[in-house]
Amino acid sequence: MPEAKTIEVDIDREMRKSFLDYSMSVIVSRALPDVRDGLKPVHRRILYTMHEKGLEPNKPYHKCADTVGAVLGSYHPHGDASVYDALVRLAQTFSMRYMLVDGHGNFGSVDGDPPAAYRYTEARMSKISTEMLTDIEKNTVDFMPNYDDRLEEPTVLPAKFPNLLVNGSSGIAVGMATNIPPHNLGEVVDAMCLLIDNPDAEVADLMECLPGPDFPTGGIIMGRSGIRAAYATGRGKIVLRAKTEIEEQKNGRFKIIVSELPYQVNKARLIETIADMVRDKRIEGISNIEDHSDRNGMHIEIDIKRDASPQVVLNLLFKNTQLQTTFGVINLAIVNGEPKILTLKEMLQHYIDFQVEVIVRRTEFDLKKAKERCHILEGLKIAQDNIDEVIKVIRESKDQATAKVNLCERFGLDDIQAQAIVAMRLGQLTNLERNKIENELNELHLKIDDLEDILVHKERQLKIVEEETIAVRNKYADQRRTEICAVSGEVDIEDLIPVEDCVVTLTQFGYIKRIPADTYKIQNRGGRGVSGMSRREEDVAKEMFVVNSHDLILFFTDKGKVYKIKCYEIPEGSRQSKGMNIANLLPIDQDEKVTSMIKVDNMEDDKYLVMVTKQGIIKRIELSAYNTARKGGLIALELNEGDELAWVRMTDGNDNIIVATEKGMAIRFNENDIRAMGRQARGVKAMKLAEDDQIVGMCVAQDDDMILTVSEKGYGRISKATDYRVQSRGGKGLTNYHTDKYGKVAVLQSVNLDDDIIMISESGIVIRIETSSVRICNRPSKGVTLMRIGEDDKVVTIATTPHENEEEAEKVDNEEIAENSETTETVEDTENTENTEE
Repeated sequence: MPEAKTIEVDIDREMRKSFLDYSMSVIVSRALPDVRDGLKPVHRRILYTMHEKGLEPNKPYHKCADTVGAVLGSYHPHGDASVYDALVRLAQTFSMRYMLVDGHGNFGSVDGDPPAAYRYTEARMSKISTEMLTDIEKNTVDFMPNYDDRLEEPTVLPAKFPNLLVNGSSGIAVGMATNIPPHNLGEVVDAMCLLIDNPDAEVADLMECLPGPDFPTGGIIMGRSGIRAAYATGRGKIVLRAKTEIEEQKNGRFKIIVSELPYQVNKARLIETIADMVRDKRIEGISNIEDHSDRNGMHIEIDIKRDASPQVVLNLLFKNTQLQTTFGVINLAIVNGEPKILTLKEMLQHYIDFQVEVIVRRTEFDLKKAKERCHILEGLKIAQDNIDEVIKVIRESKDQATAKVNLCERFGLDDIQAQAIVAMRLGQLTNLERNKIENELNELHLKIDDLEDILVHKERQLKIVEEETIAVRNKYADQRRTEICAVSGEVDIEDLIPVEDCVVTLTQFGYIKRIPADTYKIQNRGGRGVSGMSRREEDVAKEMFVVNSHDLILFFTDKGKVYKIKCYEIPEGSRQSKGMNIANLLPIDQDEKVTSMIKVDNMEDDKYLVMVTKQGIIKRIELSAYNTARKGGLIALELNEGDELAWVRMTDGNDNIIVATEKGMAIRFNENDIRAMGRQARGVKAMKLAEDDQIVGMCVAQDDDMILTVSEKGYGRISKATDYRVQSRGGKGLTNYHTDKYGKVAVLQSVNLDDDIIMISESGIVIRIETSSVRICNRPSKGVTLMRIGEDDKVVTIATTPHENEEEAEKVDNEEIAENSETTETVEDTENTENTEE
């Protein structure tokens, strides 16, 4: 007896691998729909099998047993119950918003009655399901081998309408579940067309076309906050209520009439539950319940006792029974072979991208066929032009193969053309047939030009997608069934956040926090300030500005990437707290750090972003280029080796830019000196930098603006923007500050004299002063003392905020007054001697 071969296996590793393989099989091949056609594999196989068997809407019904057997034998090697149950659901009016199978017989009921056995029922494709398979024979989708490699089945259907949203889907996989509600076809297509026309559309814009789900059983959606959450994040809870009406009878008593139920509610079980509650006296005031529903619609009558309030009883029914339910939305679908939770915009965009791919593949197929036909017609035209000689060559040939060879040699034809000529009938030698060939050839040349134009123009592809989907909408769309009602006191997540001005602070080590702007009290300039944060040793605050709590904040990193979040998403901290590390808010790399942040009210098309790197490279780009829901960040600009993005400002397209360096130089030029570039462009040179110099400030300035310059030692002045004459981009600029006397430049910024200035030092000390208290001097004057700085400390950043009239927190001492007076005299001397220097 041969010795048995034993293979030792690590049971732990084998179990992990086997369970993972099983899980992925269930997730991808059984339980979750594809984002492109909205179908699970079993539904796709049912529709494709019916298509293969010719069960079109205009053909007779066919036994479901035969269809189920064909699906099992050819594509779906699982239990017959799984296939038949899936087929039945596709034919149920109360499950599908638009039925994909036209059933004949008992396919179950809203009372939970099971369908008849598949040997009794019949089915065929519905009219709208034919749109799911349009052009499948034109190589529009990929095919894969079936389970035993005998046949091929489509990996996805062409789907001429967004079926995932239109009919929804539900399923439980391993460790995850999907629950996508159905929608109205017309509304979904309108939202899709809006996104095609405006790729930057936000959820609010899409909801103007697609206000919410539309369930086949009708009902009423209570409030829009759950819908908005589901569309914006992929998850949400929608409260769905039965449609009811309180009717007064002739005897003075009342009845509650239920005409529509929430989606997926079992009517018989609901009535049984109400009856049990009445019997157990958990709900009082109901005398009788009768179900008068029939094929004409839902009709449940609930009789109210004479001494009971019908509205109170109805509210109790909503609270304790399935007359009101919660539909938990989980927009989970397969995207590129992986399960992903999707927002509304992502679901629509994936479908649009898929339809563009279908159009391209169909066009390539049609183009290939047109060129092949054109090639044959050109051969036939040659034969028509030389018909006598062609006949002679064929007659002198001993067989067809020889005739084809002789024709190829004589007229320069290929085998395909020669075969068409040999197969040509005598009736095609007439002048009429010759004219047909020429006309068809001309039409084919026009068609080929049109198809080639489609392939090279993305706009035409999108237009075709839009037109074809609108045609489906016009053919099948109907009125909305589910009503959406506003709820008194409904609260959105943003409504919970107070609208207020906040100071957002970011440190060198990446700690961020927001605090109300009124936390910092007004002080006289020259004061010592208050502690603004507790921080780690060697950490410094480097970025700070005032922003509305509901505004967007764009974060730009040293690697040239940009991220976007709402201000209120930044954790609120106290004045002394160090805040949260930015890496906990943004998906940045471990060695990536945020270098700049700006506030954005909305992503307007006519706004630009101007960004400057430390090495003096500047770039201008439309703000809308970064209008995306992508959470992983976008490329803001490509950087040269060793460079990093330092400053970003928003402009209106015709502003002047002032850029300042650490060693006291500055240059002003019009932003139109910089052409608008793409997201990945590197930019151009802003100014020539001296050795070991770098950019420390940038601002957008017009002639009537005021420019604040602050040195590291706490001195500062305000100058008119006109003091910086406009030059050409790329020059050395003008002298802005005498850094050898008063310290390197820390900040340059445009200010409003009616605002307050918040300054922060490297040690974390913060002071708030009135901008009007800073002396206006010509460039490159020293100015006045804005903040008393210790020996080992220095100013690192400032921010401006609207002025507030408050009691002064502390008085300026005599020593400070003397110092400031001395400073003023110095400034006047400086103006006399240095005013004209450029």
